[in-house]
Amino acid sequence: MAPQDPNPLVWGAMDRFQAHCIVRAKESRPGDLLARTSLTTKGRFAEKTVESASWKGPGQLARRLNEDADLNRMIAEQSVADATIFVEPTEDVVRIHGKWKNHLEFGITPEMFRIYDRIAGHIKG
Repeated sequence: MAPQDPNPLVWGAMDRFQAHCIVRAKESRPGDLLARTSLTTKGRFAEKTVESASWKGPGQLARRLNEDADLNRMIAEQSVADATIFVEPTEDVVRIHGKWKNHLEFGITPEMFRIYDRIAGHIKG
């Protein structure tokens, strides 16, 4: 009998999920509605916490999101994984989402819903 491989290959569906908030909006220029959070953190590994959040992106959306101090304060109160937010346009909709999570971590808290809703308001406005 052959010895068991200590690092087996993963086959089949992965146990990873993402919650997406979809906003109907057409972008006027390519990249205008593209943004992602840039986090300032302290600590290491499991003790890492978010000190502040800002937005990076080539268009007007990142500038508007950076001007919203309450939004950035709300994001800074989240964990590092939840504070990492991506805003990506695709044809006639814009997707707002975070990192991939497994089935035990997956979910959207009321605070995250309020953050996504506020970002969606900036996309619409």
